[in-house]
Amino acid sequence: MTKFLLTLHVLAAIVAVGPVTVAASMFPPAARTDREGRLNTVRLLYRICRVYSGIGIAVPLLGLATGAAMGVLGDAWLITSITLTAVAAGILVAFVLPRQDEIVEQLAAEQPVERSGTVQLAMFTGVFNLLWATVTVLMIVRPGSTTGA
Repeated sequence: MTKFLLTLHVLAAIVAVGPVTVAASMFPPAARTDREGRLNTVRLLYRICRVYSGIGIAVPLLGLATGAAMGVLGDAWLITSITLTAVAAGILVAFVLPRQDEIVEQLAAEQPVERSGTVQLAMFTGVFNLLWATVTVLMIVRPGSTTGA
């Protein structure tokens, strides 16, 4: 059962977190371009972020189930990973998605998009991505693990 849960957890992370990471990173530069179709592009990227972040809820849930099955819920690396995941989710929900929504609305209303707004969005997206990269490393390295990995 542990291997099955771990497999689902990893697949959910790849399928859900990957698209959010890529789409969120592509959003600020796409919003800054002056090319035709920019509104459609940012709408699509925003929708990918919203939909896949909702699906991404499965990642920590499956992770907790896997950790419980492995008996490692009290391990420092897992507690750190859970904390960083919560912080990443908070940044996504509080800073990335609302700013993306604002930019989509500005473009739909044919208002100019301030460069400072896209730069700030890129910064929050970068922090979000860095947190997920750190969680991924912790999941692979697992400090103090007896698996030798």
